[in-house]
Amino acid sequence: MPDITFITNGGKVVSAPEDSNLLRISLREKGGIPFKCGGGLCGTCKCLVEEGRENTDAVKKKEEKLLSTEELEQGYRLACQTFLKGDVKVSWEETPKGGAAGAQQVQSKAEA
Repeated sequence: MPDITFITNGGKVVSAPEDSNLLRISLREKGGIPFKCGGGLCGTCKCLVEEGRENTDAVKKKEEKLLSTEELEQGYRLACQTFLKGDVKVSWEETPKGGAAGAQQVQSKAEA
């Protein structure tokens, strides 16, 4: 069973069956990945696969619409659209109350 490390949530590690959805694992195991719609429409669950990108499935069309080519190349994914084949380590930007931030806003918040 793959191990998922939620870096932003204090490095919490959980195990899940292969082909599990990353957001569902986060919800079930209190991993902490933010979300609103859970269906690839809002982009709130954008996260960075810091290790184990090769252990994720192919990028979906919904992700290509919400994430830039640069973000996809860096390893960003939508947790609701990502299924796991092996161990991964993920992180995300913690947004203040008010919802998802756009890509540029997320980068500037990371600087702060």
